[in-house]
Amino acid sequence: MAVHLIKLAVGVATPDELAGRQAMRSRETGAHDGKPFFRTRSFPRRAEEVLAGGSIYWVTARMLLCRQVIRDIVQDQRDDGTPCTGVVLERPIVAVVPRTVRAFQGWRYLTEADAPADLTGNPASGDELPLKLRRELLALCLL
Repeated sequence: MAVHLIKLAVGVATPDELAGRQAMRSRETGAHDGKPFFRTRSFPRRAEEVLAGGSIYWVTARMLLCRQVIRDIVQDQRDDGTPCTGVVLERPIVAVVPRTVRAFQGWRYLTEADAPADLTGNPASGDELPLKLRRELLALCLL
């Protein structure tokens, strides 16, 4: 069974904005063959479990809204030469059933059982609603 990661996308308000930042970073750095990625200080101890089908679930503006499949976890280095870990991602960002999340630092593990389901295009699920309205309804506990 796969284990997932959950991480804050600091300063990002929407999944589209996240995709744009990832594309810009990939173009600017040329790292990881142009694949989207993020860098983190520590290497996940459960990397094998994450690489067995895990995803990164992104929290934007205190809401878990989307995920990306993790393609690889590698030793990397920052632009200043400092060693770090690179987490290489698949390009499509998949919308998930949104939920609010408290702020935390770094990344956390997320079990399969605790991970939100992907949105399926069912209007009853709320995925057809504009993001701003969806956020407001969630804040009022109406979704």
